Amino acid sequence: MEWEIVIGLETHVQLSTESKIFSDSSTRYGAEPNTQANEVDMALPGSLPVMNKGAVERAIRLGLALGSHIAPRSIFARKNYFYPDLPKNYQISQFEIPVVQGGSISFFVDGEEKTVNLTRAHLEEDAGKSLHENFTGPHGESSTGIDLNRAGTPLLEIVTEPEMRSAAEAVAYARALHGLVVWLGICDGNMQEGSFRCDANVSVRRKGDPVLGTRSEIKNVNSFRFLERAILFEARRQIELLEDGGKVVQETRLYDSDLDETRSMRSKEDAHDYRYFPDPDLPPLIIEPEWVESVRASMPELPAQKRTRFEQELGLSAYDAAQLTMSRASSDYFAAVAEQLPKGQAKLAANWILGELSAALNREELDLEQSPVAPASLAALIARIIDGTISNKMAREVFGAMWAGEHEGNPDAIIEARGLKQISDSGAIGAMIDEVLAAHPAIVEEYRAGKQKAFNSLVGQVMKAAKGKANPQQVNDLLKEKLG
Repeated sequence: MEWEIVIGLETHVQLSTESKIFSDSSTRYGAEPNTQANEVDMALPGSLPVMNKGAVERAIRLGLALGSHIAPRSIFARKNYFYPDLPKNYQISQFEIPVVQGGSISFFVDGEEKTVNLTRAHLEEDAGKSLHENFTGPHGESSTGIDLNRAGTPLLEIVTEPEMRSAAEAVAYARALHGLVVWLGICDGNMQEGSFRCDANVSVRRKGDPVLGTRSEIKNVNSFRFLERAILFEARRQIELLEDGGKVVQETRLYDSDLDETRSMRSKEDAHDYRYFPDPDLPPLIIEPEWVESVRASMPELPAQKRTRFEQELGLSAYDAAQLTMSRASSDYFAAVAEQLPKGQAKLAANWILGELSAALNREELDLEQSPVAPASLAALIARIIDGTISNKMAREVFGAMWAGEHEGNPDAIIEARGLKQISDSGAIGAMIDEVLAAHPAIVEEYRAGKQKAFNSLVGQVMKAAKGKANPQQVNDLLKEKLG
C-alpha cells in the first residue's frame, strides 16, 4: 500500500527585542538563572503587562514580507495550563484574531519551486525553563530547577497549512523561513539557543484519500537535520502501526536524537482544553495603516525582490538566484563579488560561491561570515580565470591555498609563487602541438578517419607536454586548425 505523508509546521521565532513582550526585563541569553525576571514575569500580585511596541513592529515586518494580511485589530488571550515554569498558570497568546493572517513562502526542493501557504502568525510570550538534568537541590538531592529568565520572551508563532508532503520539503521550508526572519532582522536565528524552534505535525494517509489522518505533534526540534530525521521516523512509525492493524492516537511526542526516534510525551490537547478567553489586562492591539506604512518604508530589499533582480539584471537561473538569496549573508557576498567582475560574468561568480566556497564551508562547518576567503579575494581569483591567467583547474588549487591563508589569501601572489601562470602564447602552444602531431602519427590518422576520441587523446598529449599549463581553449582551437 502506498502512503502519503502530510506535514504542517509551527515555528516559534524568538523576536530580537532587547526587553520582553510585556515587561522591561532583559532578553539577553546566558544570564545567571532568575536574574532577568521581574514582578510581571513572575506574576506577582498587582503586576500588569504592557505591550512591547518593538515586538509588534517585527510581526508587521514579517507579515509584509510574506504578503499576509496585517490585522488592524487583534486581541490577546489567556491560554490556560499548569506547568511549574509557567508562573501565571496561563500563557498570554493570541487565539481568535492573530496579528498576521495568511501569506505564503516559496523555496526550492530538488530544483523544483514549491510554495507553502501560512495560516497565521501570532504574538505570544515564552515560558520559563525547567532544569531536569544534572541539577541538585541545596542538600545534594536530585531536583528540578526553575529558571524564569526566558519567561515573557517575545515569540512569533508561525503556522503553515498542512501542505508539505516530504521531510525534505519541510526542511526546505524551515530553512527558507529561517533565512527570511534573519534577513529581516526580527530574529537572530540561533537554533542552539532556542531562538528558532519547530513543532512538526505529522500524519499519514493512503494516496488518493482526501481525509487527513490522525496527527502527532513533534515538539521543539532545534536543528534542520533533526527535523528531517524526526519526521521520517514518525511517518515510518505511523505507517507500520496502521499496516499492523493499529490506530494512531493524537499526541505530543519528543524526538530523541541519540536513539533517532520519537517517543510519547502527553496526549495532544485541543483548543478547548486550554480554555482560551480574552486577557482582561490587555486592551485590543490596534495597528493603524500609517504604522504599517512606516514599517514598510523601513524594510530592506526582500529575498524575492533580490532574486528577481539577480535573474533579470545579472542573468542568473531561477535556481541559482534562489540559492544565493537563501540568506542575506550569501546574497551580499555574491553581490560584492559580482560587482568587481566584468559584466556578464555573474554566472561564474555564482558557480564558485555555490560550488567551491560552499563545499569548503560545509567541510569546516563554518558560516559564510566566517569564511577566510573575502569577496574581494574571490573576485580577484575569478578575474584571473576570465583573463586567461589560470585555468579553472588551476584556480581550484589557488582557492585551496587562499583558504589555508597562503600569502594572506592573495591569489596573484599564490599564482606567482606556485608557478601556475597559464601558457597563452599561441606560438609556444603551436610548437608543442607540432611536436605532438609528429610524435603520434597513428592517432592523427585515427582522427582523420573520424574517431573523435583521437582528438581528445591529442589534446591530452599537448597538455601533458605543457605540464597542464597551456590554455585549454587555445589548445583546442590551434589543434583543430593544424589538423585541417
